[in-house]
Amino acid sequence: MKTRRVPVITLLIDFGTADYFVGAVKGAILSVNPAVVIADITHEIPPQDIEAGAFTLLAAYPTFPPATIHVAVVDPGVGSTRRPIIVRAGRSLFVGPDNGLFTYIYDREPSHQTFHVTAEKYFRPSPSTTFHGRDIFAPVAAALSTGVKPAAFGHLIADEVRLANSLKPTILKNGNIEARIIHIDHFGNCVTNITRDLLDNAKRPTLLVRKKVIRTFLDSYSAASSNTPFAIWGSAGFLELSVNGHSAAKKLRLKRGDPINVTFQQRS
Repeated sequence: MKTRRVPVITLLIDFGTADYFVGAVKGAILSVNPAVVIADITHEIPPQDIEAGAFTLLAAYPTFPPATIHVAVVDPGVGSTRRPIIVRAGRSLFVGPDNGLFTYIYDREPSHQTFHVTAEKYFRPSPSTTFHGRDIFAPVAAALSTGVKPAAFGHLIADEVRLANSLKPTILKNGNIEARIIHIDHFGNCVTNITRDLLDNAKRPTLLVRKKVIRTFLDSYSAASSNTPFAIWGSAGFLELSVNGHSAAKKLRLKRGDPINVTFQQRS
């Protein structure tokens, strides 16, 4: 006998945990569907940092079961004319503001569909202009978890707001790559937008970042010498710049958005 799948709703927000905000969002979800499982991705996205939210969502969503509903709220434009949206991408649904937060999902899932949420009957009564996470996004996600289809909330749109920079690096005519740092994690590892398919195993890649040349590629942190920068494939599937036991961001004086140039040398 088949068992009924319990709906899962995740939360990725910048509210922190000191105030009542997270609890109120969860309460709004459970008021609509008390049977749902709520999973916290993080409540500690830096305040109003849309790009940090975009990366964290990208790294986390593939680990969840099919039909998971991801509520992402990093929303400096709350109360303005920015649109609330539902994104159907791959086997997941995403609910949040149309402000670029889902840009990397669009890049990873090019056949996605985006719906402009206009059906106010699914909102909490008299929504606050400062707390759409509780009054719009939470009840909409909860309604989705009960089986309401995305099309019931509004019409399809094709002009979603996107971040200025795509997830994909630029491939030059000579095969070299112009990439960038897209995230710096808690340990100071610098996550680039370079994926494995971009590096040719038959050639030796050289990374140039802030006039620092990095040619060392390792499989583990423990294999690195202390204070020596190296490259490693991170758990999110991107190449990372690291320093064993130290912050690579501080050691190399790097920040998100810094360019990385990749050149190749044919193996002899």
